Amino acid sequence: MLEGKVAIVTGASRGIGRAIAVELAGRGADITVNYCGSREKAEETAELIRAKGRRALLVRADVSDSSQVEEMFRQTAEEFGRIDILVNNAGITRDNLLLRMSEEDFDAVINTNLKGAFLCMKQAAKRMLKQKSGRIINISSISGVAGNAGQANYCAAKAGIIGLTKSAAKELGSKGITVNAIAPGYICTDMTDVLNDTVKDTILTRIPLKRFGSPEDIAYTAAFLASDEAAYITGQVLGTDGGMS
Repeated sequence: MLEGKVAIVTGASRGIGRAIAVELAGRGADITVNYCGSREKAEETAELIRAKGRRALLVRADVSDSSQVEEMFRQTAEEFGRIDILVNNAGITRDNLLLRMSEEDFDAVINTNLKGAFLCMKQAAKRMLKQKSGRIINISSISGVAGNAGQANYCAAKAGIIGLTKSAAKELGSKGITVNAIAPGYICTDMTDVLNDTVKDTILTRIPLKRFGSPEDIAYTAAFLASDEAAYITGQVLGTDGGMS
């Protein structure tokens, strides 16, 4: 259980981020719901958290902006008094073939998906070091492990998340802070909803469990990594992908 714990979940207004925030709340944690787009969607997440009997703080912040990230952590510490869990989930896509991809689209994805995780980890580590405890959970992707045509920027960012995770785990482990990554496969979210049936059928042939994952599948993995049961696990990448990898 996570009674008395405080978690920041980035990109928590929908999809995987929302599922993780709600699952952590169901296990006893108070949650900072980070969002950058729709406040209405973020409010929906907050209501689901409150329905679990936990407190929710909404903070709009672009994770690629260091000043906004710093302010989000300040507000969280002021509201809840501590920060025990960070889930770096915020991410965007700007898909295109390598030769057609603009520099702006490459930078946008790297800045949000990779730099954003780095900035949040720095702020979390400052506070967790004082507590001599903490859990950092980074959402990577099977695309960061295996690559994917048309997603050079996204795959590079998600592969970078893995390197960032492993390096931070070695730096912070002696202070009681674990750092792990989850590499989801194909999960039913807005990102996969745009795929046509032919593409979906092709993907299913590559998944031993013969189904797409749900956001809750990733949330259960995150909740485990945030728990005391995972206290001796750090620097790992857990593939939650139905067996694809």
